[in-house]
Amino acid sequence: MDALSAYPIKKHTKLLNRFPSIRGFRPSDSRQAGWLLFGLHLSPSYLDDLAFLTGEQVLPLAGWTVGPYEVLLMRGELTPEIVALCDALSLDCSGLDNIPNLYEPGLALFDMDSTAIQIECIDEIAKLAGVGAQVSEVTERAMRGELDFEQSLRQRVATLKGTDVSILEQVRDNIPYMPGMHRLTASLQARGWKVAIASGGFTWFSDKLKEDLSLAYAESNQLVIENGKLTGELSGAVVDAQRKADILRDLAESYEFTPSNTLAIGDGANDLTMMSAAGLGIAYHAKPKVQQAAQVAIRHADLGGVMCVLSASLLPQRLSW
Repeated sequence: MDALSAYPIKKHTKLLNRFPSIRGFRPSDSRQAGWLLFGLHLSPSYLDDLAFLTGEQVLPLAGWTVGPYEVLLMRGELTPEIVALCDALSLDCSGLDNIPNLYEPGLALFDMDSTAIQIECIDEIAKLAGVGAQVSEVTERAMRGELDFEQSLRQRVATLKGTDVSILEQVRDNIPYMPGMHRLTASLQARGWKVAIASGGFTWFSDKLKEDLSLAYAESNQLVIENGKLTGELSGAVVDAQRKADILRDLAESYEFTPSNTLAIGDGANDLTMMSAAGLGIAYHAKPKVQQAAQVAIRHADLGGVMCVLSASLLPQRLSW
């Protein structure tokens, strides 16, 4: 599913058969919309569950597909109770506020570790260096926002002193991309968007993502290497939460994008400032603190879920039956 092609966004007759109410959608109906429901398969029974929860009949206004995902445009307000029910059904949902416009060029800034890729690179290096448990515990606490990021990063890097550079090469050459990352990047780039990385990780890995995905920009931390081994130190200033937000603002200004057409995607507490600075901040399979603070939280879909959210900006022009 993670092919290099962009996600197609289109109407689908199977959705029409399952949800006949979407046949009558008119552009003016968008004023009634309040939220999106999306997943790999949407069943009418899910709407029955929502109707039981709200005490009202639940009929979607419109529907479309984004690659393998099905998306329904729903009436009314997205309440915490609806969010909890969707989560229990392993579905995702999103409000419609502050969604960037796919008809205009914009900026998407990604965290790297556990967002654009499936691993925390420092944890993988530590495992191969024999200090995995010691480092991963600190990483987890930092991601939850329990520790100062820079202090915890320097503490973890110090434990890697003496690690051979071949271990970095092994991790870099086997990076597992997050499912959907290639297609999401291609989809955004096809619409004139710039895609970039701002990471508290390391240049060894962000540089590879920049090359593999033809990214506009990538910035992360520089490990000091002497005689083919890590010294346990970092070179230069640390890319922390504030620096990530500054990168977003600087890139948007340099490309002359309006702030509202910027997007930030991350999973850890170190991403919250960047997400707040963006027109839309999306928490992707994130820590509870991050989910609660983000404008949108994707809990179940892969990164194709980001395109499901953005696809709402195509209303009402493209999706009337």
